[in-house]
Amino acid sequence: MQDVVKTYYGETLTSSSDLKTDACTTDARPPAHVSAALAAVHDDVAARYYGCGLAIPAALDGLKVLDLGSGAGRDVFALAKLVGPDGHVTGVDMTDEQLDIARSHEDWHAEKFGFAAPNTRFVKGELEKLGELDLAPGSFDLIISNCVINLCTDKPEVFRQAHRLLKPGGELYFSDVYADRRIPQDLVNDPILYGECLSGALYWGDYQSIARAAGFADPRVVSHRRLGIIDPVLKARVEPIRFASVTARLMKLDGLEPACEDYGQAVIYKGGIEGMETVFRLDAEHEIEAGRVFPVCGNTLAMLMETRFAPYFDVVDQGETHFGLFPGCAAPDVFADTQASSGPAPVGGCC
Repeated sequence: MQDVVKTYYGETLTSSSDLKTDACTTDARPPAHVSAALAAVHDDVAARYYGCGLAIPAALDGLKVLDLGSGAGRDVFALAKLVGPDGHVTGVDMTDEQLDIARSHEDWHAEKFGFAAPNTRFVKGELEKLGELDLAPGSFDLIISNCVINLCTDKPEVFRQAHRLLKPGGELYFSDVYADRRIPQDLVNDPILYGECLSGALYWGDYQSIARAAGFADPRVVSHRRLGIIDPVLKARVEPIRFASVTARLMKLDGLEPACEDYGQAVIYKGGIEGMETVFRLDAEHEIEAGRVFPVCGNTLAMLMETRFAPYFDVVDQGETHFGLFPGCAAPDVFADTQASSGPAPVGGCC
């Protein structure tokens, strides 16, 4: 299947217009500063973008970032602008044609961004073999991936290696495609379905088990959308399987609990994060208005106060008393036709 992927993304696809589904496309509307960074990417790079979501989180200044399956480098170069000259972005990809495009545009982007030298690096390698590459354990603040893990043949190993490469308090923030059931082997073997990011999709339940087994104890959903299949022949082949594109956040934190536990604590968002000046969005269930006392469970508190987000929050209460399970917690249905309307989560609703 790796040869299939190399051929499909190195030779078959010449631009995103060649895709037969909307799996490897993005409809998310990014914040203004992220839009500006994406708009600054060279047209030849942007034309070979095959991501399925917006894998660019907030608060990036000075971070050391790794992009798994970086392709021609669209996200790498956008992130390079956002992390600034004191940050650095490394891209890993196994396709020579994509890497050639990315490397040939490094100097162009450094000059475009006003940097003295490129703050990017591109490494050839397979994501299933990250442990064999020149990547130091515990050296990255953030790892992203955009519609690539579903193309990997050993997905548990990718999550294990991502956990190993992250610093404590770092995160894997990524977009990918999932199915509402395990994919039959005859569909997995179909090169077009696999290349289109469908038949390699993990069953949603298996993804959550794999993420936890790799050390990411409390997987969070940032956004999700049902996928449409443009080609009627492909659509008929995969029905009635439902597919969803999900942007997720996995934090490398010790001590996270299996459930949302209530310690009577709350946070107050002080504002200050670009693109989230008035509302901080941790995930689909946590939109925290600036200046508002917002009750949180122990896991959510750790995700805010033991990560790069800590300077932007104050904590209410010391958490000395345990009150049992936090009320109202429920994970979103990522295969629903629509997402719930955006807006601040209710106080005392979900942790």
